[in-house]
Amino acid sequence: MTRLLAIIERDIKKFVRNPIVVIMSLVMPIVYLVILGNSFQGKLKGLPLAIVDQDSGIYSRRLIDNLRAVEAGARTVSIHMLNDQNAALTGVRNGVYKSALIIPPGFTKSANLRKEPDVGLFLDNTDTVSSIAIKALVNSALNSVREEHVPVRDKPYEFYARNIELYSMVDYYQTLVPGVVIMAIFLGTMTAGVFNLVMDRFLGIDESYLLTPLSKTDIVSGLVISGLFITTLIAFVVLIVSMLITGIPFSKGIEQMFSIFMIIVLTTLALLSLMFVILGRATHPRIVGLSSGFLNVIFFFPSGAIYPIESFPAWLRAFAKVNPEAYAVHALKSVLFKGAGLDVILGDIIFLLIFTNVMMVIAILSFKRTM
Repeated sequence: MTRLLAIIERDIKKFVRNPIVVIMSLVMPIVYLVILGNSFQGKLKGLPLAIVDQDSGIYSRRLIDNLRAVEAGARTVSIHMLNDQNAALTGVRNGVYKSALIIPPGFTKSANLRKEPDVGLFLDNTDTVSSIAIKALVNSALNSVREEHVPVRDKPYEFYARNIELYSMVDYYQTLVPGVVIMAIFLGTMTAGVFNLVMDRFLGIDESYLLTPLSKTDIVSGLVISGLFITTLIAFVVLIVSMLITGIPFSKGIEQMFSIFMIIVLTTLALLSLMFVILGRATHPRIVGLSSGFLNVIFFFPSGAIYPIESFPAWLRAFAKVNPEAYAVHALKSVLFKGAGLDVILGDIIFLLIFTNVMMVIAILSFKRTM
């Protein structure tokens, strides 16, 4: 019995003497609750909807008022009134708006003549969850536009929304592919790069580095580049297999593949350098193992890979603006589903470049080249 108690006491002391493991064990469940709870809130909110009213009649005003009521109440949409139809459609294609509602000239006149008036609803169908919600919302608002009392002898009429999907059919299964690729990159960065450094440090192999004239820049850059080769290969294999499984076509040409390659490389560099900043001083592989799930939740779920960022609370939307995975997901979705060129994803590329450079500088400065 005494020997058993001694083993128990020793194991408990080992756990207590490792404050990082203790803190992670306590904090991780709370972080999971906060991040996951706010990333999947059930009701969509704040979806940007562009409206171009080319009619300005009583029925178009009623329709807009109905949508304004939803904006003020359930807050499912955030309405942006525009005067230019082309600007609205360009905004949808560039990801500024989730949808554009075009109310054509003569909408009110058609309603007065009972000719079944319709509107055009242009949808970014690469975001299946948002497009379904907006379609239901606009149809509900249209059904409430009609006069309250219709004379018995008059033929009843309906308002219609012509749903125009701007891109070829994209189902929910396919929309998960960018997120899967980004997750593969994240997992690759956790098993290469800084993880190899932590394992070498744990096994005492890193002492050989200290006996060489290698600088901190040499060590960090070398491990990052080696991790880049491994993770990029993993990400491309996952991408190709995922496209084959979900039926995403490969026929978009060399420019698409070059854009995808650039996004994967930059995302990998950004995450590898970030992991060096976070885990560069870790001394035990257990810390890396505990951190992997913790960091995956923090960066993946607020990335917009599964749920639209617009529906996050304000503090989580603010975090998404500095989350490299959010920019990577947006860029991959744009290239894979919208056929976007480099001009459309230029902002994502610039952010990833700046982020990588900043993290690399911090990683090199904070790297400990002594025992």
